[in-house]
Amino acid sequence: MRLASSLSLTIAETIVEAVLATGRREQMKPLTVAVLDSGGRLVAMKSEDGSGLMRFDIAFGKAWGSLGMGLPSRTIRDYLSARPAFQNALSVASEGRFIPVPGGVLIEDGEGRTIGAVGVSGDTSEKDEYCAILAIRDAGLAPLPADHDPDWQASSLSDRH
Repeated sequence: MRLASSLSLTIAETIVEAVLATGRREQMKPLTVAVLDSGGRLVAMKSEDGSGLMRFDIAFGKAWGSLGMGLPSRTIRDYLSARPAFQNALSVASEGRFIPVPGGVLIEDGEGRTIGAVGVSGDTSEKDEYCAILAIRDAGLAPLPADHDPDWQASSLSDRH
């Protein structure tokens, strides 16, 4: 018996490689990328040399939270910023896997069905999301959100405390 997956390993690997190539081209910090199928199962993952120890958990949580809520992680952040109690409840319900910041992008097929999600961590959340969106497009699929933050290049880790 052979089980079907919503997202093939070949497509997931294509997305992973495109995320990392974009990060290198844009001179970003070392990235970690996780690609999940629509059931939340890890299909592919890579972590660049120098990427922090927690980056996988963050990348996975961005993708997993997006699938769990059916929304990109940027949208989740925006919706829940005024609802910290609900955000806390989601964190508890997900056993800490829920990461509500940009960098979790849903993957849609040509018919508009969600077939998986990408999570990226390593640079600013806006830059992480930018890489995920471009990589999904490079794989011939549709990202949700469809467009990256127009100010993604201006985001900086050095401005944050």
